Amino acid sequence: MKQSIERVRPTSWRASFPRTALTLALTALLGACAAAPGFRMPVSADPATSASEAGTHVEATAATPAIPVTELDLAVVKRFAGQRKARLDQQVTQLFGAPQTYTVGTGDVLQIVVWDHPELAAAAGPGQSQLPAKPSDPAAGFVVDQKGNLRFPYAGTIAVAGLRTDEIQQKLTTALSTYLVKPQVTVRMASYRARQVYVDGQVHSPGALSLTDVPLSFYDAIARAGGFSDNADQSDVVLVRGGVSHRIDVPQLLAQGLNPSKLYLKSGDLLRVTSRDDNIVYVMGEVNKPGSATPRRDGRMSLADALAQAGSINSNTADTAQMFVIRPGDDAPQVFHLDSRSPVSMLVANEFELQPKDVVYVDGNGLVRFNRVISLLMPLISSGLTAGVIAK
Repeated sequence: MKQSIERVRPTSWRASFPRTALTLALTALLGACAAAPGFRMPVSADPATSASEAGTHVEATAATPAIPVTELDLAVVKRFAGQRKARLDQQVTQLFGAPQTYTVGTGDVLQIVVWDHPELAAAAGPGQSQLPAKPSDPAAGFVVDQKGNLRFPYAGTIAVAGLRTDEIQQKLTTALSTYLVKPQVTVRMASYRARQVYVDGQVHSPGALSLTDVPLSFYDAIARAGGFSDNADQSDVVLVRGGVSHRIDVPQLLAQGLNPSKLYLKSGDLLRVTSRDDNIVYVMGEVNKPGSATPRRDGRMSLADALAQAGSINSNTADTAQMFVIRPGDDAPQVFHLDSRSPVSMLVANEFELQPKDVVYVDGNGLVRFNRVISLLMPLISSGLTAGVIAK
């Protein structure tokens, strides 16, 4: 009796194995249908609303954290545009002001003439009346030394750093009056070398620019640097002044009626024009050409622009009700949701301005997610059935 039982067990196990494998495979398939990947995020009209208060959810994987999502509409878009404008206004308005008068500094070269006393010009050197041999050489004249002093015959050493040419002229006249009768003195700038600004980034001729007695405006600096290059982002020009960075949005200034030619640069300023390639956004999901999108030349990029560069939404696979913009943040990312099934939503997409490094994601529809789960499980089902047939 014991031997017969042992003979039956292997036969019964082999006979039931294919059925068991098929049952397990179908169970896994049905379970996977309920766990198709997607987004599950609470949607709220106010970013300050907590996840527990939001209540409504968008389909997603269970591993996705519950992050509050802001529902995009025209009111929200206008609010964000107003906040951005106010932030830029606060940064830029403090940069406008009256230009500063040029004052002499270390390294500047002065041309000094004492009328009826040409012998005093010999102190400047034999080549005072000649042009410099090289473009980098200073013009002939009296150079202000590293301590900001000027040495002139009979006048001695005079501190001139930080003075205007007319003030230096008055000081020389007073000093020479001890030795000359009513000296007639003329002081002019021969070479500007003390004060410079620097232009870097997406311009044709980056480098240092010397400040002169003619105030240097923002447009003048860009023009002297060769103008914006084709890849320049005119909405993201950084002005570093006194160790503080200020962002200049040229199209926004013009839209507000502010003239960038009234923004004057100061000695030591650094002007950097950002590349459009540094401010790309990423478009992923069910679009025809996933990848990165580059801002326009004015630096603007709306959600509609990004989708257009990605070849638009794939109408066969996309769930147009599930479009998301994920924006990196210091503490937590901001997530925006747009239901693009309504024609009005395209107006919202055209008005919603994206920021550098934003991620646009278009989710797939339910059938696409189901098919992807099936394609993942089919190898498992096939291997299970094959193993059952072999065992049988």
